[in-house]
Amino acid sequence: MKKLVQLVLILMFSNGVSAQYNDMTMPEAYYGTSGTDGVTFNLTIKDTVKQLKTGNQTVTGAISSPNVKNNFWGPTLMVNKGDVVHMNVTNKLNESTTVHWHGMHLPSVMDGGPHQIIPVDALWQPFWTIKNQASTLWYHPHLHETTQSQITKGIGGFIIVKDPQEAALALPRTYGVDDIVLALTSRSYNTSNQFDSPANGSARVYGDYMLSNGTPNAQISLPKQYVRMRILNAEIERGYNLGFSDGRTFYVIGNDGGLLNAPVAVTRLPIFVGERYEIMVNLGNDAVGSSIDLKAYNSGQSNSFPGGEPGTSGTFGSLLNNTTFTVLHINVGATTTATTPITAVPTTLANNTYWTASDANVTRATINITNGTPGPASVPFNFDNTTYSLSMTPKVVNLNDIEKWTIANTNPAVFGHAFHLHDVEFKIISRSSGSVAAYESGWKDTFFISRNESVSFVAKFDDFADSDVNHPYMYHCHFGGHEDGGMMGQFIVTGTMANNQTETSNTEFSLFPNPTTDKLFVNLKDASTEIYYVTISTVQGRVVMMLPQPEWQNGIDISSLASGTYFFQMMDKQTKSLTTKKFIKK
Repeated sequence: MKKLVQLVLILMFSNGVSAQYNDMTMPEAYYGTSGTDGVTFNLTIKDTVKQLKTGNQTVTGAISSPNVKNNFWGPTLMVNKGDVVHMNVTNKLNESTTVHWHGMHLPSVMDGGPHQIIPVDALWQPFWTIKNQASTLWYHPHLHETTQSQITKGIGGFIIVKDPQEAALALPRTYGVDDIVLALTSRSYNTSNQFDSPANGSARVYGDYMLSNGTPNAQISLPKQYVRMRILNAEIERGYNLGFSDGRTFYVIGNDGGLLNAPVAVTRLPIFVGERYEIMVNLGNDAVGSSIDLKAYNSGQSNSFPGGEPGTSGTFGSLLNNTTFTVLHINVGATTTATTPITAVPTTLANNTYWTASDANVTRATINITNGTPGPASVPFNFDNTTYSLSMTPKVVNLNDIEKWTIANTNPAVFGHAFHLHDVEFKIISRSSGSVAAYESGWKDTFFISRNESVSFVAKFDDFADSDVNHPYMYHCHFGGHEDGGMMGQFIVTGTMANNQTETSNTEFSLFPNPTTDKLFVNLKDASTEIYYVTISTVQGRVVMMLPQPEWQNGIDISSLASGTYFFQMMDKQTKSLTTKKFIKK
């Protein structure tokens, strides 16, 4: 009986029944620094600590900007379609990492997948032009075999893309007031209040306690009007079947790739790992001072639903499993006066024209989700009986091809999965289990595939081609343990130029001034040579700067380097050959 009472109390606390709420953290809106060459964002990934429970502080991870030192999660990057963005990413963890720009359409060498490893104390400087339409994206680690541990620590952040089409609509968009981001996840802890994760010797995949934007028992005050929530499932595996405590209707206005053509009215919204949904909910009929809860209606789900398992202990156990629990307590405040409050949902949102099966000029062989090797060191799942390795042969996609892909989870199916494709957004055209839900009818980059189900989608692979097999795009299950265990594949996009490049290049170059104090210039002997990658290392071999396809013509800024001798290694685009020169930083 004593144990039963303790369990009930724990569940009450984790479900938000306790009267003790904590004000939810709203990540900093980071607009970067504008310059003549675009917009620059300075991001530092680091270890930190946070008081999440009574007792010991928990070792966490975060991404900080120059103005805000976070201790869980990172800033929300605010960008505009057409911006040229420069990311200065410094790794201050005690281990290597990567940063993947999830949902972003960009060159593969900038994508931040498992191949773009950022060593300890190194600076990675990708840049690209924002081609995505207005949407809610996110960024997170993607280092093979340590993704789950690094995401568990809290490393990640939102990206909000804006464009003129979205700006012309009457939508809530005052960040942190009537337009909020909401990262949903959960954690369990060991006896020292440290996260259960592979890095701490635990393989548990579901947390016991809810965290919203890294805040336990989170609450927020929102104005008495329509509000917009940009919701991300940032879990390791758990799904959420979202709805409001009074059963009210709310409206899905966007998913992974941006706005839907029209809002979709729902009372429940399933969201799985890696997915994003934008919703609007009307608080205009609520009394100031009243409250309402956003809840996960996860009770009664099948075992195919991640977190639907009935157990409370063991690898797949959790105090939240197969229960209904609160993810955010909302207090209704006064209507905003600084901006015009939104009092209705637009009937038309966008004018997307989606690909259909008949548009596809390539139909790929079905990619089958298969079981891996059983045993203590098992690989639980993979694709087509092939466990991932960094050197595996990638699939080859031709630039501008429109392809139909089918993912099958049927042979044998023992678990659901969250499938994610890098580089492009796609249109889901069919589910073997029934019709495609209206709320996932827009552009997607991630979807849940249940047991005994197959899903087909169509995508166009445009804009970016690169034949370099060392920097492929990825497709994978977004469950942390599954992708770490090898449930990934990779592909490259090749174009006419990429296929027909002459394999000759004069890679001779010189550096000047040398020694230098701030900028280093490159003088190519052959002006037709294209610089593909630059790596700067100390004489001891430690990598300190990584510059994919750098804008080198106006000099490379090395002012952040300490005085000393360095090696400048250049890879040319045509032959991928390496040439190294020495320089001195004064």
